[in-house]
Amino acid sequence: MKYSEQLYRQVCSIWQSYETHPFLLGLFDGTLPIEKFRFYMIQDYLYLLDYAKVFALGIAKADSIEEMQFFSQNVHQILHGEMEIHRSYMQRLGISDQDAAQASIHPANYSYTAYMLKEAYQGGVPEILAAILACSWSYADIALHLSERYPQAISHPFFGEWVAGYASQSYQATNQSLIDRLDIAAAHLSKTTLEHLSQIFQACSRYELGFWDMAWNEQA
Repeated sequence: MKYSEQLYRQVCSIWQSYETHPFLLGLFDGTLPIEKFRFYMIQDYLYLLDYAKVFALGIAKADSIEEMQFFSQNVHQILHGEMEIHRSYMQRLGISDQDAAQASIHPANYSYTAYMLKEAYQGGVPEILAAILACSWSYADIALHLSERYPQAISHPFFGEWVAGYASQSYQATNQSLIDRLDIAAAHLSKTTLEHLSQIFQACSRYELGFWDMAWNEQA
């Protein structure tokens, strides 16, 4: 069994709760109140700024030019790909760049990104991959599973762009490249290190659930 498959089994119950979460069900069935989505979009925009920094630390800690290029490409994809979806929605929601820059980061959001950055600073490439993968992989997983349950979601006039972005082949492929890289790294790591990576992955999965709770409750 691949190491990534072991990780998936360990967080299966947490990830299943994503797919029954009222925020995500509302997003996919089209009933999510726009104000909740607006709050989520601002917080996720702030999250992605730090998420990109975690990838950037991978450049600094890489052991080869190829590895540096890998993390560099992911930083570019976040800042010029994933965040473009956010900027599109922010424009439609009347959120200016100044509004986003001046927004207060929610404590649940701050705790999550601070944890990822701590593990990235203190660890190496494997710790960075474990920290970022819970977000990347769970979004890919959510998009695939809920798109199957709600096939009309991708064509929704407002939420469809979000669904399409994370269900796209390009996003799924990018996520798979992270999984593959962690599996390759895991083959050369000690049991103690693998257990630590598992702890990181599980913690970030719990933080993801807290993020959805925060978005649903609109707790500013």
